[in-house]
Amino acid sequence: MAKRHPSFVCQECGAVYNRWKGKCEACGGWNSIVEEAGSASPMSGPVATRPSRAKGRIFPLEGLSGETKEAPRTPSGITELDRVTGGGFVRGSIILLGGDPGIGKSTLLMQASAALANRGERVVYISGEEAVAQVRLRAERLGLGQAPVELASETNVEDIIATLSQGRPPALAIIDSIQTMWTETVESAPGTVTQVRGSAQALIRFAKTTGTAVILVGHVTKDGQIAGPRVVEHMVDAVVSFEGDTGHHFRILRAVKNRFGPTDEIGVFEMSDQGLREVPNPSELFLAGRDMATPGTAVFAGMEGTRPLLVEIQALVAPSSLGTPRRAVVGWDQNRLSMVLAVLEAHGGLKLGMHDVYLNVAGGLRITEPAADLAAAAALVSSLSGNPLPPDTVYFGEMGLSGAIRPVAQEQARLKEAAKLGFSSAVSPAPRLDKNKPEKLPLATSSIGHITDLVAGIAARRRKAS
Repeated sequence: MAKRHPSFVCQECGAVYNRWKGKCEACGGWNSIVEEAGSASPMSGPVATRPSRAKGRIFPLEGLSGETKEAPRTPSGITELDRVTGGGFVRGSIILLGGDPGIGKSTLLMQASAALANRGERVVYISGEEAVAQVRLRAERLGLGQAPVELASETNVEDIIATLSQGRPPALAIIDSIQTMWTETVESAPGTVTQVRGSAQALIRFAKTTGTAVILVGHVTKDGQIAGPRVVEHMVDAVVSFEGDTGHHFRILRAVKNRFGPTDEIGVFEMSDQGLREVPNPSELFLAGRDMATPGTAVFAGMEGTRPLLVEIQALVAPSSLGTPRRAVVGWDQNRLSMVLAVLEAHGGLKLGMHDVYLNVAGGLRITEPAADLAAAAALVSSLSGNPLPPDTVYFGEMGLSGAIRPVAQEQARLKEAAKLGFSSAVSPAPRLDKNKPEKLPLATSSIGHITDLVAGIAARRRKAS
C-alpha cells in the first residue's frame, strides 16, 4: 500500500508543496497554502485507486477526411446568451460561468432555465448555497414561478449524479456553485483545490456520458479571476464571464474560452425589476445622455465580435499640483493610455508632462481592441485645448509609435452602425477598399494618416470657432 504524506496545496493556483510556505512560489499569493490530508506526496506521485491494466486498449484512428456534422445544440431562448455560446448549449458540454457576487448570475440562469423548461425540456437547478425556498422566491420575483424547473439544494456530487441519472437525462443542469460541491473520493474540505477539481471531473464525466449540458457557477477573486485551480478552466468546454458594475444598470456577458463557438462575442443585458432584459442595440444605451458640447468627449466606433458598438470615451486633462502627475483610466488599458500620451508628446507637439490625465469609457464598458487609440487621442486633445469635438462624428483607428494611424478591420460595419444612429461623418484611417469592387461609404469620412493631422484638425476647428 502506498504511503500517504500530507501535502500543501495553494488555493489560488493549485501548486503542490511538501511543506507549508507563507508565499506560493508559483502565483505569488500570500497565506494561500493549506494542508490537505489524504493527498499523495508530490515526490512520490499520485496514489493509485485501482490496479492498472497490463496492456492498454487499442482504439481505431481516423483521417482528416470524412463526413463532419455540426455539434447538436439546444437554444436557450435568450438571444444574447445564444450569441455568446455560439447558438445555444452544446449537448454534453460544460460551461463555467463566473462573475462578481450580486452581478446577476443566478438571475440569468433562472431565466434561461425557465425558458428551456417551458419548451418541454427537462432542466435541473442544483443550489449548494441557497435553500430551495430562496430559489423559489427569486423565481416568483421574476415572474417565473410556474416554470417546470426541478430544484434541489445539495452539495454531494455522488448524490447529485445519481439523482440526475434517474429518468430522462436533463437537457440542462445548473450547479450553483462548484466551490460548494464535494466528492467522497477526495479526503479534503469543500472549497479546496482538490475538491473543486475532483467535483468538476465527476460532473464532466456525467455530462459526456449522458449528453446533458452542465453549467458550473464559479466564484471570482478580488482580481476578477475565477477562484480555484486554473486547471478547471482547461477541463471545461467554455468559460463565460458575467461583467458589470453595480453603479450601472447593464451587464456584459463575455466568452473567455469556447470550444464550440466564438470568443469575441458579447451579450448585453439591462438589469430591471423584472430581471435581466436583452439589449438588441447596445449603442443607443451607451450613448444615452451624453453631453455633446463638453470638451474631452469622443464617440468610438468599435467592434465586439461581429457586432458594431458605439461608445463614448471621456477624457479630462488638468494642470497637476503634484510632482508626479496622475494617470487614471477606467475601462481601457493603462499601458495603452501611456503609449498614446507618449505619442502625443513626441509627435503631436503636446505638453502633457505637467497635467493630470483621466480617461473613462462611459457606461462602464471595458474596451480591449487597439482601434480605440484614435478616439482616446481625440478626447485627450479636445480636453487639453478646451475645444469640443463635432457631436456627429465618430473616431476609430490604431496608433503606431511613430504617430501613424493604421487601418483597422471591419470599417464598413463600424460606419454603417454610426450612420444608423444618425452620425454624419467619421475620422478614421484611409479605408482599405477593393479597387475591383468599389463600395460606397455610408457616411462622409475624413481620412488621416498621422497623429499630427488629428491635432491640426482640432486646432483649426478652434481657430474657426473663435
